[in-house]
Amino acid sequence: MSWKAIHRWLGLSVGTLAVVLGITGAVLAIDPVQQAWQTPSAPDDLTVATLVDRVTRSVPGAEEIRHLSSGAIVVFSFAGDQPQASYVDPADGLVVGAWQSSVLPRWVKNLHRSLLLGDAGRWGAAGTALAMSVLCVSALVLLLRRMGGWRRLAVRVRGSLAQRIHVVAGRVVLVVLCLTSLTALTMSASTLGWVALDTGADPEVLSVVSGQPALPGTQMAALQSLAVKDLRKLNFPDNTDPEDTWQVATAQGHGWIDRYSGQMLAWHDTSFAQQVYNLAKVLHTGESAWPWAVVLGLVGASVLLFWLSGVVIWWQARRQAPRITGNSPIAQADALVFVASEGGSTWGFAQTLQDALIQVGHRVHTSALENFQTTAATQQVFVLAATYGEGQAPAHASHALAQIAKLKACAVPVTVVGFGDRQFPTFCAFALALEQTLRAQGWPALLPIECIHQQSGQQFARWGDALAQALNEPLVLAHVPSTPPAAALALIARQDYPGATGTATAILRFSWPAQGLIARLLGHGLARFVAGDLVGIVAPGSAVPRYYSLASGSKDGFLEICVRQMPGGLCSTHLLGLKTGDTITAFIRPNPGFALPVTRKPVLLIGAGTGVAPLAGFIRRNDRLTPMHMYFGGRDPAQDFYFGPEIQRWLGEGRLATLQAVFSRVPDGGGYVQDALRRDAERVRSLVAQGAIVRVCGSRAMAQGVAEALDMLLAPVQLSVSMLKAKERYAEDVF
Repeated sequence: MSWKAIHRWLGLSVGTLAVVLGITGAVLAIDPVQQAWQTPSAPDDLTVATLVDRVTRSVPGAEEIRHLSSGAIVVFSFAGDQPQASYVDPADGLVVGAWQSSVLPRWVKNLHRSLLLGDAGRWGAAGTALAMSVLCVSALVLLLRRMGGWRRLAVRVRGSLAQRIHVVAGRVVLVVLCLTSLTALTMSASTLGWVALDTGADPEVLSVVSGQPALPGTQMAALQSLAVKDLRKLNFPDNTDPEDTWQVATAQGHGWIDRYSGQMLAWHDTSFAQQVYNLAKVLHTGESAWPWAVVLGLVGASVLLFWLSGVVIWWQARRQAPRITGNSPIAQADALVFVASEGGSTWGFAQTLQDALIQVGHRVHTSALENFQTTAATQQVFVLAATYGEGQAPAHASHALAQIAKLKACAVPVTVVGFGDRQFPTFCAFALALEQTLRAQGWPALLPIECIHQQSGQQFARWGDALAQALNEPLVLAHVPSTPPAAALALIARQDYPGATGTATAILRFSWPAQGLIARLLGHGLARFVAGDLVGIVAPGSAVPRYYSLASGSKDGFLEICVRQMPGGLCSTHLLGLKTGDTITAFIRPNPGFALPVTRKPVLLIGAGTGVAPLAGFIRRNDRLTPMHMYFGGRDPAQDFYFGPEIQRWLGEGRLATLQAVFSRVPDGGGYVQDALRRDAERVRSLVAQGAIVRVCGSRAMAQGVAEALDMLLAPVQLSVSMLKAKERYAEDVF
């Protein structure tokens, strides 16, 4: 069973019990905080002998002094036949108030410890703690996979509101939840009798009656050398029993003191099991450390948040679960399609491939990659594999590569298609590992591996053309991806540019509709976004969305893009024809690899043409005035200096530190951005040496020219673009 399945089913099955224990634990955490704030504690240099003297003078009939974990001193005594328990001020021994075992209802503790079911409930609470421990381990594994490893653990979380709540809160309190689960198990081990805390029976120790009067507590050497801060409990000898002894308990052990000589008659060291239990109790309850109790209370309350967000995520996953139609039995299929997908989108491409193959007469069976096999009827095998995190396989296919490596190869061709994001150093790493393993095992291939960037339907269609030619069949892969929940956006402003070649371009600003909490939690409507994310827009008459880099984020209160007229482009024509007040339907696709991290390091922004849009968005939100340096390339400053007035204003505000703008179609315009980089080689090298983050946006040819220029100018300091990419300091958004 995969970690994801373990996490999902444990969360759903024991989630309700975990919520009960978490909330009651949060309520119980109030007690140590209240005690610590309301009662005086003993100074570090106060001895037990001095405390005994003060207590016996102010509390007649005192029988026991107890030093609570909160630091408070409680004295137990009798007033006539009535037992009393009182807080005392250790400074003078005076009573400051009555003590109760807890100001909280007793049933809350019983509910937390035994679910109000007695011994059976204690077993249930222990089982829940064990399940929570496993749940925490699985959560950590899944968190590291989702974020891409330890190094990316603190980066911005994307997804629906439920996903962000689940992951962000998990990053903060996961370790504490795991600790409370383990300490609960430790305490349950004693409660249920699995571990014995005592080293043995108490010794039969009696004071030796010498005929001399008993020493007062202030004259006993054992009490004079013991600090109150180390005391747990002190029992006075019974006045009616001359052989009774003083009994003292500390964190180190338990002792019996002769009432006449003041000598220690016996001593039992605290067992290792008891020491572990004591530590577990402090960590689990917050007793003796009220700030920790506050933390525990907040973490306990967060369990409800985890459970609710987890249920919503599970429901969303079920709603989006892949459903392959038209599957033939595997024994009768001549074409097999195997899929490895973390989020489910790769299954949509598999369905498109299956439908196209069926259309030209094939019998097709599609299944998950972990079911990889061939039969006597198999003629072609296709593997569609996404990469997850730091180059890992999707969770369900985590063992698929090892299984395939053990299979004996046959003559059936196996063709691999990878899905990933070029911004990450591990782009399509799992698919590449599959390709290498298959070829090393001797499996033939119909086509070389194809790596699809950001689920590009156009690139998948081009691969389909190559496949049709290889099969000599009229195969067409017209993939229409399932789109996320969309929202209607109204155009509120536009800036039009004629373009240096007469190609119309416009900066379009749309309203961003406010959404309620429930809609955001369930992932309905428009997701939150930042500059550099992508907005998907489907033009009337087209089934395929076109993606535009965002020049704004949710915090700006609007959605802004820069659109250039493309020859025959349905979407660009539609967008450029909009008038103020017209609406479009759009959805957000995160682009985390291009997102700009929160940093104090310099930022090098390189863009040309409409590629300046996300870079402008970065500068717009540079409220911390991080040093940002822009290289902008256009053709004519009078016709295509997009965001020009805003950029000049941001320079004045300090949001942009420097600007190098070059234009290729005017005299003395400076050429291209790569030319400007070469001229500024020394400064660029200095910025990179300071740890600069580099973001490049524009055409693929421009990005390639920039990479070549940077490789050349960074060579003297033994750096390159590939090295910067490996350190996640360099990312491109190209079109």
